[in-house]
Amino acid sequence: MSELIVIGYEDPKVAEDAYQTVQNLQQEYVVNLNGLAIVTVDAEGKTHVDTPSKIVGVSAASGALWGTLFGILFLVPGLGLLAGAAMGGLFGKLGKSGIDEQFRNQVQEMLKPGSAAVVVMASKITEDKFATAMTPYGGTVLKTSLADEDEKELAEHLAGAQQ
Repeated sequence: MSELIVIGYEDPKVAEDAYQTVQNLQQEYVVNLNGLAIVTVDAEGKTHVDTPSKIVGVSAASGALWGTLFGILFLVPGLGLLAGAAMGGLFGKLGKSGIDEQFRNQVQEMLKPGSAAVVVMASKITEDKFATAMTPYGGTVLKTSLADEDEKELAEHLAGAQQ
């Protein structure tokens, strides 16, 4: 099972510090990352993304799924821009797996100009240690889970959509 956690911050500097802490938690085996990013929104409303250069242990399938989930959460404004039944089907499967329109809307509402978010996709997380390490940064936490079966099905659906 993978956890998708989005932590929103009003101050991008606090988000940067939290992002660094998550990277340290990966090194300490508190979290096993499939994806990590910091998303900032500048004063003009433009979204900027930074990811670590390498996340150890990420498979190609989970990397592709991470990229797709990330794009859906932050870069795709709505279903109207999607072309093709395959991507529409992917959205349907995402909705059934916990990443529905409501979750996407909550993420997008959290990111106002001048704000930032740390986005974590983890296959393993030691909840108490993670929470303790992240508490000093505060923030608004949104979380959902992907069952292994859903994640596998989404990855297969994504592979089919790219053919």
